Amino acid sequence: MKFALINDKRTEATKGAKGFCPSCGSELVAKCGEVKVNHWAHKGSRTCDPWWENETDWHRSWKGQFSNDWQEVIQFAENGEKHIADVKTENGWVLEFQHSYLNPEEHRARNAFYPKLVWVVDGLRRKRDKPQFQKIIEESRVLGEKPLLRRVNFPDECRLLDEWLDCTALVFFDFQEVKELKDSALWLLLPRISNSEAYLIRFSRNKFIKLHQDETFDKVIREQILPIRDLLIRYVRNSSTNMQYISTNRPYNRSNRLSGAYSCDFGHQILI
Repeated sequence: MKFALINDKRTEATKGAKGFCPSCGSELVAKCGEVKVNHWAHKGSRTCDPWWENETDWHRSWKGQFSNDWQEVIQFAENGEKHIADVKTENGWVLEFQHSYLNPEEHRARNAFYPKLVWVVDGLRRKRDKPQFQKIIEESRVLGEKPLLRRVNFPDECRLLDEWLDCTALVFFDFQEVKELKDSALWLLLPRISNSEAYLIRFSRNKFIKLHQDETFDKVIREQILPIRDLLIRYVRNSSTNMQYISTNRPYNRSNRLSGAYSCDFGHQILI
């Protein structure tokens, strides 16, 4: 954990300090060394949130992009269940930064617990994940350029992608080292549309951060991402022909019909 309560104030770990868990109230000890990032830990092996994972520099770098008040926010369900969100924005979006493998049961439980959930997944946990992902990107087909939209055939050939294909929340894959975070891109996996294909959108990291900071992420989802997915769903369901190159010259219109040479109009460019 990044924060403990000391005199009822959220405080970061320093050598020799002691505090209390904001969630369960038990005593925490500061873990400060040269190998792992400074953090708070429950005494022994105890933890109050079974969903919590040990933080890496990658976790801490991502969380540090947002206000301290947004970090490690305790979320409660009506039945009393509670969990600590990595980041919760003013607009209610919970950002979970996931490094370790997540089993399907916990995956589904988290998706159900958080009404507005975004996953940011570390693509560098296993050495083979980035090369596998690069290969499927190279073999994918470009469907649109503004934003850059790609269709991936046989997504199960990429282990990382296969693990997240059935996620009902938005998933962003991150393949950059911590030192490169400021000038790199993410890949957004659209929730499953087809059993045999996956659809990925290149998304600016800086834009992702700024949209949450400016509280405009809802607008982008509503006006850009959902219309893209809606059109793709309609096409997959109604067409047996190969998808043609997607035009992005005109504003999106839900009344557009899909016939003949397929054309989707996604509106203004916002993803770099």
